[in-house]
Amino acid sequence: MTSPLVSPTPLASPTASPATPMRVGLVGYGLAGSVFHAPLIAATGGLALDTVVTSDPERQERARTEFPGVRCVASADALWERADELDLVVIASPNRTHVPFATAALKAGLGVVVDKPVAGTAAEARGLAALADERGLLLSVFQNRRWDNDFLTLRALLAAGELGDVRRFESRFERWRPQPKGGWRESGDPAEIGGLLYDLGSHVVDQALTLFGPAELVYAEADVRRPGAAADDDTFIAVTHAGGVRSHLYVSATAAQLGPRFRVLGSRAGYVKYGLDPQEAALRAGDRPGPGWGEEPAEMWGRVGAGESPLTGGGRAVRTVPGDYPAYYASIAEGRNPVSAEEAAATLDVLEAAGRSAREGSTIRLR
Repeated sequence: MTSPLVSPTPLASPTASPATPMRVGLVGYGLAGSVFHAPLIAATGGLALDTVVTSDPERQERARTEFPGVRCVASADALWERADELDLVVIASPNRTHVPFATAALKAGLGVVVDKPVAGTAAEARGLAALADERGLLLSVFQNRRWDNDFLTLRALLAAGELGDVRRFESRFERWRPQPKGGWRESGDPAEIGGLLYDLGSHVVDQALTLFGPAELVYAEADVRRPGAAADDDTFIAVTHAGGVRSHLYVSATAAQLGPRFRVLGSRAGYVKYGLDPQEAALRAGDRPGPGWGEEPAEMWGRVGAGESPLTGGGRAVRTVPGDYPAYYASIAEGRNPVSAEEAAATLDVLEAAGRSAREGSTIRLR
């Protein structure tokens, strides 16, 4: 069985319009800030990228070049000092800063979007949610993979009942990066909240919970495979949902051969889809949302069938729904919260349980 998808919740914050756009401050101009947030904010009617926070002079210059007229400052404190000139702060800085920056922004009276993971623990996420509710402010978490093309396609197949009752959901976010790149994302310091469990794991767990509802049992294996690596780089999470679906979730930087992105097995048919959504690659290449955005060539479409191998042409090809990352910020501009902090906390419940399971070699019951 599948659970109904949660509709975006209304915000207490006023909605924007092209005439009076929400003025946005962006904290961080690394990968998340420069590739995802800044281009999507700038492409959204009703939002205006006002200020970028980065202490790196090269990144400041790049931000000014890519977004003429944007203001650049070296410290987030400059945003809190100008809180009356802004409406929204987007936090795309390293994970360890998410909670303190979100707390400061909310206390300054600003709505907040935080890149995933919103926090290192579910308790911290719920504490932020309580503060936002107390202040009557937006607190949203950027879970862009809910708008991946394969995820949107699977949602449509489930809504149409094409697979019957889903019994197992397999999701893989795998890469081949045999040499660590270094940096805080691969740090073994728990304060950095690094490693794939909290990085790519945030995506695959969020997708599984969104599709199939609350987790009941969690089992995980988290390994450090690469020489010189300090954080998990090859991790498996098994989730038993309260509705009976089992999710098998793989995140890895050490996959020499990539498996299917999705393999979904139901009582009537299965859906198999290879390849990543093209939007990240397009944004990295400097492309911006417009006509044809998120489209995928027919040779990449997944297949639906029963008793046949998609690798030999079995089943039928299903057109992939175009990916739609711009929909996230469009919801923000329209006054809706597309991903609440409470939803993000439920994902963190699973990630924390997965970490404990991997350490203890045990299965963790959440409910």
